[in-house]
Amino acid sequence: MSTTVLVINSGSSSIKYQLIEPEEGVVVASGLVERIGEDEGLLRHTFEGVDTRLTEPVPDHGAGLRRVLELFAEVGPDLGAAGIVAVGHRVVQGGARYSGPALVDDHVLADIEELIPLAPLHNPPNLRGIQVARDLLPDVPHVAVFDTAFFSDLPDAAATYALDREVATRYRVRRYGAHGTSHQYVSRTAATVVGRPLEELRQVVLHLGNGASASAVAGGRAVDTSMGMTPLEGLVMGTRTGDIDPAVIFHLSRNAGFTIDEIDDLFNRRSGLKGLSGKNDMREVHGLVAAGDAGARLALDVYAHRLRKYVGGYAAVMGGLDVLSFTAGIGENDEIVRAEALSGLEFLGIELDPARNAGRMSEPKVISTDRSRVTVLVVPTKEEQEIARQVIDLV
Repeated sequence: MSTTVLVINSGSSSIKYQLIEPEEGVVVASGLVERIGEDEGLLRHTFEGVDTRLTEPVPDHGAGLRRVLELFAEVGPDLGAAGIVAVGHRVVQGGARYSGPALVDDHVLADIEELIPLAPLHNPPNLRGIQVARDLLPDVPHVAVFDTAFFSDLPDAAATYALDREVATRYRVRRYGAHGTSHQYVSRTAATVVGRPLEELRQVVLHLGNGASASAVAGGRAVDTSMGMTPLEGLVMGTRTGDIDPAVIFHLSRNAGFTIDEIDDLFNRRSGLKGLSGKNDMREVHGLVAAGDAGARLALDVYAHRLRKYVGGYAAVMGGLDVLSFTAGIGENDEIVRAEALSGLEFLGIELDPARNAGRMSEPKVISTDRSRVTVLVVPTKEEQEIARQVIDLV
């Protein structure tokens, strides 16, 4: 087996992993541990087309990762013979200080811990996953790859909020963005698909999943993104508001008696598509629209309106647009959303081909017409492969 990287994404109650040959982008093995800390955990390990599924208690991340290593030994491939050169860890928040991957040491771990207030749901399990993996795999380097790194050098005009400078500096309030590994992978892959140098392209990437974000990428560098200090800002999402007047917080607090925690829960978990239609899954929203549900129709309209607003705004920021790419679960699989998002943007030079746009996409594909001035693509995201590539470049 050639050189491999073990990529680990440690969530609050889960561990996702892939063993990747980064040179060819081959996923050798992959798996998932879910429901960590519950009465029964779920484990899934896939190698050479064989799916191993187990149900058993997984009390904590240490136990989960130890079980993952046992599955490699029992089912394969043998990690001792897999040529692992490093372990790559997804970390959501790297602040403004990390513009690329970092070799994990005590200083990096301290930084990740210090940044917990900016990502209280994500950085703690990310940190725990690294700590456990270093204990269990002490003989290979561990590398942190930050979701925010691609956006760490946004132009000041894009990264800065019009807030009192002293307050913003003291509490590190600025635009950090998220989904950076996806936006970086997709924008680079798009340049390859269209056969043009990355350095000459003005691109918009729409990462549309349950969480959703947009980015403007000029010459390979991110110049704006929709997510802000947290992943709440920007596009309409499965359960998040996206952009909303901040004064709504004051209104709900003063007039409805909402606490900060209740507003946090409302904005992050009970809004977006779910708040408008009762469903956070876009497939279920489409079903309700087909049945004549007015709330679901409004949800889809608001969703698409927000997308068009960002595409047009980013084209203005970059002085034009050459390539627009859809990615992630909705972006890759929902032809209705893609069509509605681009409806009315013909003035930008976007002309969608309905036949090419039809269906789900598992490989990069052009979905615009041959005469469209802007090339529209679907590019399936491969965030784990991007993490592996960055790890190899570092080590």
